[in-house]
Amino acid sequence: MSPKKPFHPIRPNSAGRPQSSFGQFEASELFCSRCQRAVPVRKRLLLILPEGEKYEYLCAFCSNSLGTKMEFEEREVQILI
Repeated sequence: MSPKKPFHPIRPNSAGRPQSSFGQFEASELFCSRCQRAVPVRKRLLLILPEGEKYEYLCAFCSNSLGTKMEFEEREVQILI
């Protein structure tokens, strides 16, 4: 019996770096400590930074903060004087 090949879910891209099979996760529900259950969330932009954008997840019912997420982007930094 021949040995099985190992399963590799991440394949290298043309630059030789691993490339995931999906982009980014997007939360649809998170646990709210104030409501004591999983609730739908709203995503609010907090900061725009040179390396990406920071978002906050809020409870759709009581607006309690449930967590944050950074979305990293490769963009050219321009300094305006």
